[in-house]
Amino acid sequence: MSDRVLKEVKKTSIGGQALIEGIMMKGPDKIATAVRKPDGEIEVKESEINQIFKNKFFKLPLIRGSFVLIDSLVNGVKELMYSAEFYGDDYEEDAVDRFLKKIFKDKADTAIIYASVAIALVFSVGVFILGPTLLTNVLKNLVKNTFLLNLAEGVIRVGLFVGYVYLVSKLDDIKRVFMYHGAEHKTIHCYEHGEELTVDNVRKYSTLHPRCGTSFMINVMLISIIVFSFFGWPNPLMRLVIRLAMLPVIAGISYELNKYVGKCQKENILTKIISYPGFLIQKITTKEPDDSMIEVAIEAMNRVIPANGVDDTW
Repeated sequence: MSDRVLKEVKKTSIGGQALIEGIMMKGPDKIATAVRKPDGEIEVKESEINQIFKNKFFKLPLIRGSFVLIDSLVNGVKELMYSAEFYGDDYEEDAVDRFLKKIFKDKADTAIIYASVAIALVFSVGVFILGPTLLTNVLKNLVKNTFLLNLAEGVIRVGLFVGYVYLVSKLDDIKRVFMYHGAEHKTIHCYEHGEELTVDNVRKYSTLHPRCGTSFMINVMLISIIVFSFFGWPNPLMRLVIRLAMLPVIAGISYELNKYVGKCQKENILTKIISYPGFLIQKITTKEPDDSMIEVAIEAMNRVIPANGVDDTW
C-alpha cells in the first residue's frame, strides 16, 4: 500500500468555523481561536471544551444531532464575538445588549451569547421552516397530491436558503469570512492527508469538505421533504406543530449522515450522493483564501491536535 493511501486513512473529528478575520478550531479536548489583528499579528486564544450536554443520553445516535447543533451554535457565537472585539471600535450597544447587561450584570456576556443563539434559531425556523409551509398553502387548491405539496414546500425552502446565502456572499466583509472558511477546510484536508501543516501544503487542497455545517443545513432541508411527507398536508396550525416537533428528528438524521460521510474511509456512491448538495452550496460559502488566512488556520489547528494523535479519530 502506498504512502499516499496510508495518509488518506486518517479521518478527524476536528472541525472549525470562520470568524471575523479569524478561525476557530474545535478538537477533542479544547477550542483554539486564531485572529489576525489589525496590526498583522495573530492572536490565539485557547479554552477547554465546556460541553453543555455531558449526559450519555445526549450522545445517543439520532438524539445527539440537535444537542451538538446547539453546542456548536453557542461556541460559534462566543468565538465570533471574541473575534469581533478586535475590529469593534465603531460598535454601539443596542437596546437588547443594554437590557441584558442591566438584568444579568457580570453574567451579561453569557446572556448575550444565549440570546443571540435563541434569536438566530427563531429567525431560521421562522424563515426557512415555517415560512415555506405557509407560502405553499396557496397551492393546496391546485395540487391535491400531498407529496407534491411537500416537495413544493421543500423547493421553496431550499430556494430561500440558497438565495439568502448568495445575497450575503456579495457583502465585502462576508466575502472575507468565506475565504477564511475555505482556509479552514483546506487545513483540515491537509491534516487528514497526513501532511505537514505548511502554507504550501495546505494551499493545494480543496475548499470543499463533507463535514461542513453548510452541508448539514442543506441536508436538513432535503430530509425534511421526506419526513414531512409522511404527515400529509393537514391544516396550517397542525403543519406548524408537526414541523417544529420533527425538527430534532430531522437534525438527528442529518447529523448521522454527516458523521457517516466524515468517518467513511473510502468514497462510495452513497457518500457522493450525501455530499453533493452540500458541495454545491459550499461553492458559495467557501472561497480561495490568501496565504495570510491559511497561516491563521494553521495556528488554530496546531493548538487542538491531540498529543497522541488518535483522540480525534472518528
